[in-house]
Order: sequence, then structure tokens, then C-alpha cells
Amino acid sequence: MIQVNNLVKRYGELIALDHFSLEVQDGEIFGLLGPNGSGKTTAIHCMLSLLTYDKGDISLFGKPMSPRSFDLKKRIGVVPQEVAVFNELTVQENIDYFCSLYVSEKAERKKLVEEALQFVELTDYRKFLPRKLSGGLLRRLNIACGIAHRPELIFLDEPTVAVDPQSRNRILEGIRELNRQGATVIYTSHYMEEVEQLCTRIMIMDKGRELATGTKEELKAMIRSGEKLTLEVPELAEEQLEEIRKLPGILHVNFDGEHLVARGEGEGSALMAVLDLLRQNRIPVGRVFSEPPTLNDVFLEITGKELRD
Repeated sequence: MIQVNNLVKRYGELIALDHFSLEVQDGEIFGLLGPNGSGKTTAIHCMLSLLTYDKGDISLFGKPMSPRSFDLKKRIGVVPQEVAVFNELTVQENIDYFCSLYVSEKAERKKLVEEALQFVELTDYRKFLPRKLSGGLLRRLNIACGIAHRPELIFLDEPTVAVDPQSRNRILEGIRELNRQGATVIYTSHYMEEVEQLCTRIMIMDKGRELATGTKEELKAMIRSGEKLTLEVPELAEEQLEEIRKLPGILHVNFDGEHLVARGEGEGSALMAVLDLLRQNRIPVGRVFSEPPTLNDVFLEITGKELRD
């Protein structure tokens, strides 16, 4: 569906994309992740031929993509991060306008607009102006405008930013349904739990380059961090805490006066050593919670924890 080879994009001295490559298969929900400034949006704009680039090749649907590839662009839907609708038009008029960019036949377009309204559950708001909509409804309108023409390939750039849990759940279910209907989806988000729920494969990029690609299970297997253990411990002396820190395979230990939190490498053997040490010191332990590594753990270990602009 998408083939990007050795893409280079420069802004003066800044290298935004540094020999970036990407392959997306038909029918995937592909997560494209990276910190702010990592090159995600630049990569998407190059794939859509909204930006020129210095080097590399881009093919969509098995054909070279260029600014004049109108036959390919008709098969693509784009939902940008910023809501991009006309405030002077009603909900229905907005969807109809964006659909008309791809579908000229009025009867067919009327049917597609009605389907899009039903899909995002905005039929009761069809005559509303965008300024009258809540943030969640506005996001759903944004999606409807991007998918009304039934695209085969959809780019979704952080579609759930600043929406309530109910709207987020509806949007995510809508994305799954689009995929079930046959659409391939490129999905960017800073909400790692969404990506973990939705995406069949995930790429983490930074500084214009691919750092890692795979399923969530494959990505988790790449990092040192393993299971996190949280134990209710009423008291713990500093020397005992230091003993735990020195155990082989322990990466991080913290005690807040009530809970001991320890993270070890790989499987849970290092964490079993923590429990054994507490028993040997006759330290009572209350409830014990065990958590496998998350995609957020993977992201932070691969890209680092420093703040980004």
C-alpha cells in the first residue's frame, strides 16, 4: 500500500527526514509514533506530495506518487490534527463540500454524505454550524469530511486530541470499523494506550529516522525493561532498600513510605529475588501488583525521557 525508500528532506541545515524508509501493507492499521519534532508530519506530507523532498522514492498503491497523481489522491483520505472545516457551512454542507472534491455526481455524493453523517453519529447535528459543536463532535465532523468519499487509504493525525472519553471511544471504534470495511489506516497519536489497542504494527521514529518497527509484542521484546512489581510494604529501612537496588537484573527501585515499586530486566526472575529478600528480612508484604511493560515504556526507553519542544 505504501513504500517509502531512503527519503531525505532538508530545511536549510536541518535534516527533517534522514534516509527514512517505511512499508505499509494493505489492510493494516499502522501506528507512526515519535516525539514532537521527530519528522512524522513531514513524512506524511511527503507521502501525500504536499511537500517536495531532496532524495528518495515514494509509491502508493504500487505506483509512484507525485503532486499530479490525481488518480491516487482520489483513493486517499486525510484527517489532520487541526480541525479543518468551514465555519460558515453547516455540518452537512461541510461534508458535502469535501466529498465534492472527489465525487462530482450529486446523487452519489448525497448518498455518501448521508452515510458519513450516520457513521460519525452526527445526523441530529446536520444543520449545526461548527462553532455550535462540542470538541468531540467537532473532531467527528473532521473525520467525516476526510472519509466521506470512501478512501482506501486514510491518514489520521492525532484525531482524539482533547476529547472526552466517550467521544474518544466512539472515534476509536469508528477507526476499527473503517479498517473492517477495507481501509488501510496510518495513525499518529501521543496516546500510547490508543496505539496499543488499535494498531497491527507500529513504527517509532525520531530525528527523521526509523528507530524500531514491529508489532507491540515485538517492540516490547526489544527493550531491557520487563515486569513492574508494586508491593504494599509498611516500612523499609534505607539499607534494605539499598540491598534491593543491588540485586542482579533490577533496573529501578522506588519506595514512597507505603509502596515499593521495582522494575527488572526481561522476565520476572529478578523481581522474584525482591520478594525473597523481603521474606528473608521478615518484612511484611500486603497486596502485590504485577504489570507487564507497556508501549509507553518502549517509547520512553527508545526515544529517551528528555522533554521536547
